[in-house]
Amino acid sequence: MKIAKPVIAAAVSGLLLAACASAPTVYRAQAGAPNDVGYSEYRLEAGRYRVTFQGGPGASEAQIADYALLRAAELALQDGYDWFRIADRSTTGSGYDRGPRMSVGGGSASFGRHSSFGLGVGTSFNLGPGPAFSRSIEVVFGKGAPPRDRDVYDARDVVKNVGYGRQRT
Repeated sequence: MKIAKPVIAAAVSGLLLAACASAPTVYRAQAGAPNDVGYSEYRLEAGRYRVTFQGGPGASEAQIADYALLRAAELALQDGYDWFRIADRSTTGSGYDRGPRMSVGGGSASFGRHSSFGLGVGTSFNLGPGPAFSRSIEVVFGKGAPPRDRDVYDARDVVKNVGYGRQRT
């Protein structure tokens, strides 16, 4: 029991440290370098953009996808459009997630008339923030009632549903 308390304390400390290791990814314009967190857009032609959102380490892939949709919706409304269609999309990831590990090992030794046996248990936890995802979508804007298609989004609905409660800096 004397050994269990320090092991539990170390595990709890490691988990608390991991929880504090990454700052949340916030919705904002990308500043400076291409790998900075935030959105960027490139106007391909009238009514057509490529929108990219670069997330920070540890941000979920779903959050990054939502933020790319949100920026596309904001651009559509800014340019006087009502809806947008995703013509192309891609997601890239960098870094890796090691995740928790557990190992068990054993060994024995013999010294003349004496022998011994040992057993060990080891654990490791990912103290890093995890992978960073980037989502890039090419969107085409439209006016009027949105077509009924799975890749078509109503810009006002996206701003209302995805934009509500987002973190901004």
